[in-house]
Amino acid sequence: MTSIEELQDAFRQCMPLFIALGDEVRLTILEALTGNKPLQKGGMNVNQITEKTHLSRPAVSHHLKILKEAGLVNARQEGTANYYYPTITETTRKLMHLGFLLEEYID
Repeated sequence: MTSIEELQDAFRQCMPLFIALGDEVRLTILEALTGNKPLQKGGMNVNQITEKTHLSRPAVSHHLKILKEAGLVNARQEGTANYYYPTITETTRKLMHLGFLLEEYID
């Protein structure tokens, strides 16, 4: 049986994810990162994301930081550039866990 404390903890763990996904600009960046070409090349750098989304570099960097903190993107360094790519495994697990707890709590 799921306790209210377990449920609250699961919601707290998912909060950064909800915040990150609740912004249209961040969704635009995620959409740009999930195209076929960027994934084949191992991600996109800030310049490429800026070109594709028509956002400023500072805006892209700011939103990438939030997406990274939420676990929705990660980066690999190549020379002086960081290449960002989507990473959803851990966030999917958190959401699934929250869903299971909610289902158990409601039943």
